[in-house]
Amino acid sequence: MPVELTYEPHVVPPRTGPRSLSALQEEVLALKREKNAVILAHNYQVEAIQEVADFVGDSLGLSYQAQAAQADVILFCGVHFMAETAKIVNPGRTVLLPDLNAGCSLADSCPAPRLAAYKAANPRLYVVAYINCSAEVKALSDVICTSGNAVQIVNRVPADREILFVPDQNLGQWVSQRTGRPMQLWPGSCYAHVQFTVQALEKVRLRFPGAPVVAHPECVQTVRDLADEVCSTELMVKFAREHSAREIIVATESGMLHRLRREVPDKTFIAAPTDSCACNDCRFMKMNTIEKVRDALRSGAPQIEVPEATRHAALIPIQRMLDWSRR
Repeated sequence: MPVELTYEPHVVPPRTGPRSLSALQEEVLALKREKNAVILAHNYQVEAIQEVADFVGDSLGLSYQAQAAQADVILFCGVHFMAETAKIVNPGRTVLLPDLNAGCSLADSCPAPRLAAYKAANPRLYVVAYINCSAEVKALSDVICTSGNAVQIVNRVPADREILFVPDQNLGQWVSQRTGRPMQLWPGSCYAHVQFTVQALEKVRLRFPGAPVVAHPECVQTVRDLADEVCSTELMVKFAREHSAREIIVATESGMLHRLRREVPDKTFIAAPTDSCACNDCRFMKMNTIEKVRDALRSGAPQIEVPEATRHAALIPIQRMLDWSRR
């Protein structure tokens, strides 16, 4: 007997034309010009923010953009660790985050004192830190990575060093499988991505039998094994452009569907469901709103500050990532 969904899937149909901006969005753009600001937005931000951003992308692309920014103000629409990274790579700019409470379950899973104690007990470890971590954890690491370059980065780690991968065990497991490098995995995970289940995906595939599944590597292995493609959010855009399917099921945070529809407007995207919901929102990413973006530009707050000693130490592994990723 076919398994039925108990809710309607969240479907983003093809885009039929450009959307007009609201009065609030126009106000944001005027303030951006007045304050000489650049707006950087992660793929998981709400559509209203993505539409006024100067650059929308993944953590790697945003890091390059933050480092290259010449504006007086970087308004970072993402979560706290991302805005910290912008301040680390471009300390002369004012960095704003619309909501200081926009945190990350992954970053919280790896407190710097715990990592420091583990390193002290295991001094030969080479620490590869997923960018989803605090500035203090970055400062304790040997190199940073994103989901888009993690395989490339791990392949550059000296072969005689044992790797500790922090803080996402699911991404780390996927990278280890892809590279053949055994690694110690920190027991952290993204609370949103681990909500995707095989059962929920199988249900939605019954409704869209010809649609391939593309999944983020932060998903658990059973979901990754079911997917037709496992990749970073940036590579999801490439997959969507190149795949012949007209409908694609996307197993990552729901904000990604806005980016996909804007850049691949002729296809239909279906949000991969969880066992209880038709799509998957990150409560931290969604703390940023277009109203808070406007208010941050108006007031010049809240600002992100990183102590200079921490910033200097964290810049070394971040710069190593940026350099290795260019080659």
